[in-house]
Amino acid sequence: MRFRRARCLTCYWHEGAFVVHPYAGGAPVSLHPAAAEILSAFEDWATAAEATKLLDHLAPETVDEAVDAFAHGGVLLAEGSAEAGRDEDIARDWSAWAPEAPFLHFATQNDYLDTEVNTEDADRVPDAAQLPPLFTAYPDAMRLPLPRRPADLRASYDHVLYSRRTHRDFTREPVELETLAALLSTVFGPVDFVDSGHGPLYRRTSPSGGARQELDAYVGILNVTGLAPGWYHYNGLQHCLELRADGLTSAEAAHLCADQEWAGHAAFLVVLVARMERLSVKYHTPRCYRVCLLNAGHLGQTFALTATALGLGPAQTGAFNDAPLAERCGLDNAGHVPVYALAAGHPHSRPHNAPTPVTMTAFRSTVLDA
Repeated sequence: MRFRRARCLTCYWHEGAFVVHPYAGGAPVSLHPAAAEILSAFEDWATAAEATKLLDHLAPETVDEAVDAFAHGGVLLAEGSAEAGRDEDIARDWSAWAPEAPFLHFATQNDYLDTEVNTEDADRVPDAAQLPPLFTAYPDAMRLPLPRRPADLRASYDHVLYSRRTHRDFTREPVELETLAALLSTVFGPVDFVDSGHGPLYRRTSPSGGARQELDAYVGILNVTGLAPGWYHYNGLQHCLELRADGLTSAEAAHLCADQEWAGHAAFLVVLVARMERLSVKYHTPRCYRVCLLNAGHLGQTFALTATALGLGPAQTGAFNDAPLAERCGLDNAGHVPVYALAAGHPHSRPHNAPTPVTMTAFRSTVLDA
């Protein structure tokens, strides 16, 4: 029988052990680092005897024993097996993003089917004294209390929903401080508080896994009345902005957003920053990082709809320079990490970057269904 090393395979050190993790199937296995040499002989389909010829310094019995163990653990796949076919399909379909993205996705699948997962422990929450604070605050920072005038969000649902578009062209008209305050409060402020059984939690206008609210808003000001350009943290409990760093130019904003020129023309940026301990203190499976990203998407959509209702043009991007952006927000980029970048400003009446209407010519050259 011929075997091949799984294409969907990641090796790493964890807690002092060398781990081989076939993430499309099988389970992570702790091995001696020398095992990697044996695996290297199975880049293409080969029998144990053929591999032994490449590993002539190892006894055939050693190779045979290793092959049996690797095949049992899903590290080596038998030719013609269903597992090998699935491995090839995933490697092909995810090749553009390999190895990072498929490893995250498939290694965190089926967490709740794993018989070794203790579901009671998975939702265990420590004592209230050990929990991270509900709200992030910088009490030593210079604070600017924001206006508390309620926003006029009476625009009809269908108007807001169908008017929502991603904007890349903005006028030079500044956004009023009251408008920014209303947007931040509506999207990121607390709506109410609930008793979790382990202390209070708060809810926003967007869903959040377990109401952990691990995402904070850091605001880059470019063109807002009454605010100097710079980086601020929005304190949702106090409804204020806390200064993190002075100064922000259009060129810097564009560079931080992966050199996208449009970002420098927005009136302000909002960076969603994950404070991971708020999630991990309760949910212990790595799948919860996926939940964090979903939560960011919820907030991004609420941001876009609220900005539209307030007469602003919203934008959002996952393309940004993580480390420099974290530094400008005063973050360690370890337990507090940027995950999403939003922006808004007054939309241009004649946008240069708006897509053109589709024509019949385009439809003729496109497969709509299959």
